[in-house]
Amino acid sequence: MVLRAVKYGENGLVVDMLTEKEGRVSFMVKLSKSPKGRFRKQLFMPLTIVEVDFDYRMKSNLQRLLDIRMAQPLPLLAMDPYKLSIGMFLAEFLCHATRDEHDNELLFNFVAFSMEWLNDVEGGFSNFHLVFMIRLSRFVGFFPNTDGADQGGYFDLLNACFTLTPPSHGHFLAPEEASKIALLMRLTYKTMHLCAMSRRERNRCTEVILEYYRLHVPGFPQMKSLEVLRQLFA
Repeated sequence: MVLRAVKYGENGLVVDMLTEKEGRVSFMVKLSKSPKGRFRKQLFMPLTIVEVDFDYRMKSNLQRLLDIRMAQPLPLLAMDPYKLSIGMFLAEFLCHATRDEHDNELLFNFVAFSMEWLNDVEGGFSNFHLVFMIRLSRFVGFFPNTDGADQGGYFDLLNACFTLTPPSHGHFLAPEEASKIALLMRLTYKTMHLCAMSRRERNRCTEVILEYYRLHVPGFPQMKSLEVLRQLFA
């Protein structure tokens, strides 16, 4: 799955992909000048699911791509402005959240399944990015411990657990917001439409989850695409 493509030189790209067998891999690609060429620009759009052949060299930061072909078209992600905005946000999010992942087939399958689900669903997906980000934490190693989540306590963002007393550090949610996060942890793509939220509440949940990732993923930056997402689903 393509996560990001950055222009390099006149007709080159540096492409970051999440792969099924090798985890995160970066490629140096020279785009084809012919519309029918092998390396066409449209194959490197974010969240495109492709099959690739490449010569993997462990000591190289940039791998050499030998062949690429479309594996699973997701046309509705680009046609629906709401889905497109969510997709661009999640592509940027995945660039940072999976930066150090290696050989994590379960992670890849979860991401691919999720994007296919978003492409196919007809409505009720305003909470998709929230459920996606929380569930992804299970595959990258810090899904919250939900013990005590139903007791009306605090959520300790640093230690990823619920507690009846506020922790001594400042990275925690008070009971009201903690209960909202606890609810999101129980939701699936099929049930998330049952959780009604205002745009303000949804944006706050997004900010909290991103703060959670910043505490657990070294160097996780501010998201450039967050402002666009904030305007969705009034």
